[in-house]
Amino acid sequence: MEAEPTTPSKKDGLLQSEDWWSVWIGAALIGLSLLGVPGTPAKIATWSSNPIGALPLASVAMTLGAVALLTTLAARCMGIRPGAFVKGFLAVALITTLAKTIGAQASLKSIGLGYALWALTIGLVIANTIGTPTWILHGARSELFIKVGLVMLGAEILLNRMMDLGGPGLMVAWLVTPLLVLIMWQIGIRLLNMPSKSLVIVIACATSVCGVSAAIAAAAASRAKREELSLAVGMTMIFTVGMMVAMPILAKGMGLTDEVAGAWIGGTVDSTGAVVASGAMLGAKAESVAAIVKMIQNILIGFIAFVIAIYWTSVIERDPSGNRPSLLDIWRRFPKFVLGFLGASLFFSLVVAPWFGEDVVDACTNRTKALRGWLFALAFVSIGLESDFKRLARQVVGGKPIVLYLIGQSLNMVMTLAAAYVAFADR
Repeated sequence: MEAEPTTPSKKDGLLQSEDWWSVWIGAALIGLSLLGVPGTPAKIATWSSNPIGALPLASVAMTLGAVALLTTLAARCMGIRPGAFVKGFLAVALITTLAKTIGAQASLKSIGLGYALWALTIGLVIANTIGTPTWILHGARSELFIKVGLVMLGAEILLNRMMDLGGPGLMVAWLVTPLLVLIMWQIGIRLLNMPSKSLVIVIACATSVCGVSAAIAAAAASRAKREELSLAVGMTMIFTVGMMVAMPILAKGMGLTDEVAGAWIGGTVDSTGAVVASGAMLGAKAESVAAIVKMIQNILIGFIAFVIAIYWTSVIERDPSGNRPSLLDIWRRFPKFVLGFLGASLFFSLVVAPWFGEDVVDACTNRTKALRGWLFALAFVSIGLESDFKRLARQVVGGKPIVLYLIGQSLNMVMTLAAAYVAFADR
């Protein structure tokens, strides 16, 4: 089956657009989490030899049931038959549970081979061996799951925590990141002559900002093909595993202070979870600095997606013989989930934290993180189920995407280390 571009819905209504529904569902799940309803989302325990004992079936059913209820309502309003959606969703949910369970295996988990890699891999194997049945694809709504998860990510980004590192943290996260995106864009387009501009920007954002989440946001803003997103996500997850282990070893060998090493790791390792795990190998201080730098970097997701949407509308896809795009054209193209992402961050930073305290914030975000993990897992399975290896293979002809990633990540390590030294050497 030919994969469709990852485009926002052509319907712009508040109850017909997939983008808007990502905001409504994200807000609903955040609200329920804030109220403690329906309790703690399912978490599969780490296991060594008995996966069944680690799987809380009732809790998994409740968590996925809540997601199914809200996404079925969205599907109905977007013109998708609820019965067809639910049937497909159940199949995707079963595969997702399998991927999450494999990712919780102790040995695999310890080396960074978590659920995301297994979710994408299982989906790809099914799609490119037996083929994904059409009835399953009705429930494989990768964009919707991803965007809801990104809205929920905003709740975890508190402005006051970002300010804990003040100017030094901002320097590492906000100076290097946009500069590297621009450099990788020029390398991909001018030096490597890559034909797909959307693939270049997705890889650039995945490398420069925060890995998978940034790749997803960039893909939505640039209307990248699903195979392009699959390639960027796959490369990011594979290289992240190696960097998570290698970065602490390099930092120790270079004699870096905990602050410099933490900032370096936070600015270069392409996954929040991997950043925390990598920083923890060097101690509590390095872990804290790494996590905060990554948190500061994460907030750039919304701004970069906004800039990409404007650039794509006004430059890349503009008809040279036509009129300049209007503000309404840009608004229609703008990924609305970005508003949800920023709104959640501001709401928790300016309302929940000061009025109810950070203990309430932490209790809520523990629930939203668990829910977000399930949503991302559903999305990765869906991306795999929708992807075609033949199309994917065409993207890597000549190895240019891999070359771009390696060049970008090498520059990222050098530039971020320099910024970390300047910002944290005297702390």
